[in-house]
Amino acid sequence: MSPNEGGASTRLYLGSEPLRLAHGSETRFPDANIAKSLTRMAERRPDAIAVMDPTGHDASGAVSYATWTFRELDQEVDRLCHALASIGLERGMRTVLMVPPSRHFYALSFALFRLGAVPVLVDPGMGVRSLKACLDQAAPTAFIGIPKAHVARILLGWARKSVRIRVTVGKKGPWRGFSLAKIRRAAPMCVAYDPPETRADETAAILFTSGSTGTPKGAIYHHAIFVEQVAQLARLYGIEEGEFDLPTFPLFGLFDVALGMTAVIPEMDFTSPGSADPEKLFTA
Repeated sequence: MSPNEGGASTRLYLGSEPLRLAHGSETRFPDANIAKSLTRMAERRPDAIAVMDPTGHDASGAVSYATWTFRELDQEVDRLCHALASIGLERGMRTVLMVPPSRHFYALSFALFRLGAVPVLVDPGMGVRSLKACLDQAAPTAFIGIPKAHVARILLGWARKSVRIRVTVGKKGPWRGFSLAKIRRAAPMCVAYDPPETRADETAAILFTSGSTGTPKGAIYHHAIFVEQVAQLARLYGIEEGEFDLPTFPLFGLFDVALGMTAVIPEMDFTSPGSADPEKLFTA
């Protein structure tokens, strides 16, 4: 992988050689996959709340939350795996995920990891021009997004040459592809999905920086990186299962769930964190 500081175009750090892990890493990270952490928490803390998702306000003005326990989230992930696999999503397939932070975002993220697919996550605050460059560089095969994301994909030509599987989260428009709600309804409920055994050095995700300090860059995350980050976060901050977190950067919510914490999704515009209302964050 080679850096591209100051480069004129978006660069994706995609080395042609696989990540060389230290001797013994395959033993240290057997069947490495962050989705395994969710399954473990569903077994250990099935009725504890995994995600709290703000859905509006009650008569007094207090925030109303929809919640999923670890067991409910794990079961939803299995159902989504069956649904997505039925339309051709598979291990190693790069998949853009453009869904606002919510319990559904976390379920889809964990489903892609469990499938062995490679979610491509971009910071929507990076701007339209950079977004197109990033997605063209990543060359995803699948695109999962809300209707607005699909409209932008069509009008702006995002990954036009590579995307062949399209999934709409929400009301589907006239574009080709699948409705997530429809394929989910057809998928079995409460049936465990048998995931592939992903390797420690296998690509788990492609995460693009915001570009706030220069050209946006795509960083490769291998499965071992996610697994080790979970372990190091717990060690560094003394995190214990049952604690609560307010992730103002969406990806951190995945770590919360993997660590056995409750992720409380804040009321804010994640594309413009500087505009967040401090009172709302404090209240949450």
